[in-house]
Amino acid sequence: MKSLNRDYYNKAFSHIYVEETVRAHPRTKAVLERFPDAVQIPIHHYKDVFCRKKQDVALQEKRPALILAAKEGRLIYEGAPVCQSFGNEYFYYTSCVMNCVYNCEYCYLKGMYPSGHIVVFVNLEDIFAELEEILQKHPVYLCVSYDTDLMALEDLTGFVESWLGFVRSHAGIRIEIRTKCGRTDLWDRLKPDENAIFSFTLSPERIRRECEHGTASLEGRLRCAARAMEHGFPVRLCFDPIIYCPDWRTQYDAMLDQVRKQIDMEKVWDVSVGSFRISQDYMKKLRRSQKDSAVVQFPFVNEKGVYHYPDRLMNEMEQHVVSRVCEWIPEEKIFRWRE
Repeated sequence: MKSLNRDYYNKAFSHIYVEETVRAHPRTKAVLERFPDAVQIPIHHYKDVFCRKKQDVALQEKRPALILAAKEGRLIYEGAPVCQSFGNEYFYYTSCVMNCVYNCEYCYLKGMYPSGHIVVFVNLEDIFAELEEILQKHPVYLCVSYDTDLMALEDLTGFVESWLGFVRSHAGIRIEIRTKCGRTDLWDRLKPDENAIFSFTLSPERIRRECEHGTASLEGRLRCAARAMEHGFPVRLCFDPIIYCPDWRTQYDAMLDQVRKQIDMEKVWDVSVGSFRISQDYMKKLRRSQKDSAVVQFPFVNEKGVYHYPDRLMNEMEQHVVSRVCEWIPEEKIFRWRE
């Protein structure tokens, strides 16, 4: 018998699962048209595939399938304690995509989801409708890309452009789109708005290369951020999470020097600083799946259900980054995470 070529049968998005209820949705049709050779598999509910037991998540992350579904139930959630609110009283997040095309070893998604496949909720308008109801009560600060990287998926979903359109047409809403993407071509296609902040997670190149697999290089992210500001987009620089390594001071100093060379700090919207932290429930699963990761297996401290670096190390790393950034930007524009 002829042996099967696994690479042929398991390319990324070579299989697309489609919920029956969204088969006729315009976004479903648009996605399927992009992958004419993909095997299309009808399903009743995305959890029938995404939440199966004993999945090989590591293999799935290398060659994920795509699941097109409808998001149901509550669609907007209050912001988690381990996330930064940036001083906003009404802090929320939403997930229009579950899982990421990037493969960062320390990502909490590995502890949160039972699958490496990517779920795209095509019914974005339902999220908009729920958001409109909340906006009738009070303003909203909304993070829309905690559970994925929307910038990296923009050609597939068009969600970034849709979110920008919503922001332009509604008062009282400010969104954050966080990314590790390096694409500069998107700025020519998107229209900026001061209430849509693009946040670039920045890491030293060594950590990026060893732990943030598939992401854009530090130079690429900085080039992308600089180009965004040239086009009028608000840009936040996120030195979060800070990741420990034996020569962390040398690595982060080199990164900060590169940031200063490539970025006009006077144009930066603000800066986020925080060291790695994760809930104990997610960490338990993360350590099972990342047994060889030095980042994940570090002897963290568990305080009130949140794993973080020992206080002395955490404060030393964060204060060092803050002190360096204070050389270029007013301290009131630097947000350091506090529980």
